[in-house]
Amino acid sequence: MAEEPAAEVQLLRHQKAKLIEILSADADFVLQHADARSLLSPHGYQQVKSCRVPSEKVTDLLDHIIQRGSKAAQGMLDLLKKQDMQETFPRLCFVKDLRVGMLPSGEKEIPSKRNAAYELQDLIPAKRICNFSCGLVKEKQLMSVARTIGRSWREIGRLALDIPSVKLEQIEEDHKLHVERVFAMLRYWRTCQREKATAAHLHSLLSLEDWALPPENINFLLETD
Repeated sequence: MAEEPAAEVQLLRHQKAKLIEILSADADFVLQHADARSLLSPHGYQQVKSCRVPSEKVTDLLDHIIQRGSKAAQGMLDLLKKQDMQETFPRLCFVKDLRVGMLPSGEKEIPSKRNAAYELQDLIPAKRICNFSCGLVKEKQLMSVARTIGRSWREIGRLALDIPSVKLEQIEEDHKLHVERVFAMLRYWRTCQREKATAAHLHSLLSLEDWALPPENINFLLETD
């Protein structure tokens, strides 16, 4: 009878599809951090590094780590919980709640995007929730949001804020620091939206679909002064 995989391996394998989707935003960043922790063999590192497609690179990385057993799998799970990884990939917040031995049915899932508006009622007092008639989003708020967006900022710019790729490339060339690039992107969005550039509107755009940011990072946009 084949030996049952270790609990750490099972947990990582269960989250594999979700991790591939998230980490593909910057596969090289993940690879270098994994290699720094010696989670791959030298041969495995070269094999994964040679892959050109981000999603395939992450897939090969996770497969290689899973094949190395429980120690490597636990090392990968620990890596994903680190602050720099969490900041680069905000959607990794769910990893903090993962525990070895957790059954799939007992996993704590990220709140449904469609139910986000209802769940906000429990997070913020109703009288403090701002509607779409509130004033334009302020630069101070934009900077606070910029600090919460990781390396998937281009994807958020294109898909959530509907900013042309050409403009994003220009912003990247004009600004060297990551937070300044994201701040410039958000300011450009505010300029384009004009009277629609409210804090509530920005919150709604950043709370939907696959690029949704953790609620605790942007709920301040719904609070009145």
